[in-house]
Amino acid sequence: MTDKPGGEKRTGLLNGFAAYGMWGLVPLFWPLLKPAGAAEILAHRMVWSLAFVIVALLAVRRWAWAGELLRQPRRLAMIVVAAAVITVNWGVYIWAVNSGHVVEASLGYFINPLVTIAMGVLILKERLRPVQWAAVATGAASVLVLAVGYGQPPWISLCLAFSFATYGLVKKKVDLGGVESLAAETAVQFLPALGYLLWLGAHGEATFASEGAGHAALLASTGVVTALPLVCFGAAAIRVPLSTLGLLQYLAPVFQFVLGVVYFHESMPPARWAGFALVWLALSMLTWDGLRTARRSARLRAEAAARAEAHGAAGAALAGTAGSAGAGAADAPRSSIDPVEA
Repeated sequence: MTDKPGGEKRTGLLNGFAAYGMWGLVPLFWPLLKPAGAAEILAHRMVWSLAFVIVALLAVRRWAWAGELLRQPRRLAMIVVAAAVITVNWGVYIWAVNSGHVVEASLGYFINPLVTIAMGVLILKERLRPVQWAAVATGAASVLVLAVGYGQPPWISLCLAFSFATYGLVKKKVDLGGVESLAAETAVQFLPALGYLLWLGAHGEATFASEGAGHAALLASTGVVTALPLVCFGAAAIRVPLSTLGLLQYLAPVFQFVLGVVYFHESMPPARWAGFALVWLALSMLTWDGLRTARRSARLRAEAAARAEAHGAAGAALAGTAGSAGAGAADAPRSSIDPVEA
């Protein structure tokens, strides 16, 4: 992968922090939308997100990308894939939070960095260091422990982890700006979502118009709640490596886990604590290895810059010496036997 400039990386990191911070607190929002069901909330997310990004694009006046995208079938197909996997992620997450599975949902985002790194190896052919391999193996062991504790595999967690890791990978391949990418994805989602909402209304099952203006306003605000972190994530995904996104993803599940245990009072039996402890151990290993590698890379860059500066100074000195010698030769008297004249 081509290295991004330093300013691009900093922008990506800031957008990543913003995205995962907002996602970490979003479990507080979805219960406010009851009595709407998960499917209705999901459909409203799609419809209102498109409205939000259209307003954003009108403000920044960026439309040329749409024509280019339509002329590139491969990128357009990847946008459809991204829309499909994020739809799965959204739907499962809304259902999990409103059904009392916030802790299990948070586990999905704890596992997600490990899945992201594994996909980087398998698909992007990225090379892992030994500590990263150990972290991925520890994460796999945690899933086994949690499966024993739950009596079945943690399907909610696995579905969220794999769907979002796939989404991040596709976004990286598409290499489209945050607002533009979200606009393309929600355009794909819009007609099915609108059709479902119209169907609910025709059968008298929609809550948008029947639960008061406050409920309708909350459903409409799903566009903002959805679009802002996704725009930030899209901007981060094209600027930083997948492994860095994995590190940033710690923010969201930490907030979600704390909310699940402290605010929603979900139970944490010993087997679940053991599984989470293994996940946290794996993430600690990744964090330590990432910080160590970053320090080493910074030191090597500084040494390379110092060597380049030293070589540049030496080259300038040699050039100055050669220039002085050339000037002296030009000023010297000609020989009595000139080669040209002879």
